[in-house]
Amino acid sequence: METEEQNQPPKNSYELKQEEKVRENEKRDSEKKTRRLAGRFGSYIFFAGILALIVWAVFYYMRGKIPQGLDQSRAVEIQSRDHIAVGAEHLVYNSNPPVGGWHYGQTARRNFYDEKIPDEYIIHNLEHGDVWIAYHPRISTDAKKKLKRFLYSRVIITARPENNFDISLVAWGRVDGFNLEDGEFPKERIDDFIKRYKNKGTEKVPLDQQNSFN
Repeated sequence: METEEQNQPPKNSYELKQEEKVRENEKRDSEKKTRRLAGRFGSYIFFAGILALIVWAVFYYMRGKIPQGLDQSRAVEIQSRDHIAVGAEHLVYNSNPPVGGWHYGQTARRNFYDEKIPDEYIIHNLEHGDVWIAYHPRISTDAKKKLKRFLYSRVIITARPENNFDISLVAWGRVDGFNLEDGEFPKERIDDFIKRYKNKGTEKVPLDQQNSFN
């Protein structure tokens, strides 16, 4: 029994060419569709990569702004916000180093100091949101070099022989202190304190460093 296909007359060359063209067009259309899909998929991957990069950058930036460790500082009551004349007497401060209280009208220039700067100048810095790193002169040269790395914006670092601890971290109304032991240097603790308490003073007017003491 012959099939319907077997009963068909043989195709001429024109018909064969037409069928070949149809097959070629279908192949081209299929290839174009595949390329379009690949292009779209590539675009999705590209934009997904850009988005992931942005998310990572934001996360890394925010991680650098957010303290990572526990807050080991303590709050201290502010005794006064009064300005006094340079050299004038006042009551004893209620913390060592002081976190606020009677202070001079001038501030101290932000820098790293190998010598002591009178507390009354630096308290004015604290009122304007600066962070004060006060170190005892007995700490090692290497520790002093490491402290210099924290001379960020709004930070002042000074020697202070009256310190109870090797290093004291001070902001308006906050203080943290610790000794350096076994060569350890608590970088994260210092960095976290600066992140938490920089720009937290009650006086929001920017400091005029041109008129600062020293």
